[in-house]
Amino acid sequence: MNEEMDMQPDLYTLVDEEGKEQMFELLDSLEYEGDTYYALTPYLKDAEAILADDGEVVILKSTYEGDEEVLVSVDDDDLFDKLGDLFMERFAELFEDDDDDEIEIEGSDRVDLENGEVDLTNPDD
Repeated sequence: MNEEMDMQPDLYTLVDEEGKEQMFELLDSLEYEGDTYYALTPYLKDAEAILADDGEVVILKSTYEGDEEVLVSVDDDDLFDKLGDLFMERFAELFEDDDDDEIEIEGSDRVDLENGEVDLTNPDD
């Protein structure tokens, strides 16, 4: 099976209070005390801009106006700090380097990645 993975980011075009549009990439979302929050970062296409980026993360709350989802800023400083901590914990879990996750396969001399097969038998048996 040779399927290509869809690695396209989830993009949102947000309009600020002054009517200026900016594209953001969704990093993560979480539920907290019955509300949904999104962690987004400005979407940058240019490699140089990505390298120069300061890693800004915006946290927005999901609300609805009629049937339309609207993302609004989190004005409560304590809540914003708590959400920031929760998102940082989630990011750390996603990207932590855990040596316990390593898998050792002994006695195998054939791995066919194209067909998804691994021969785990010992060739000496």
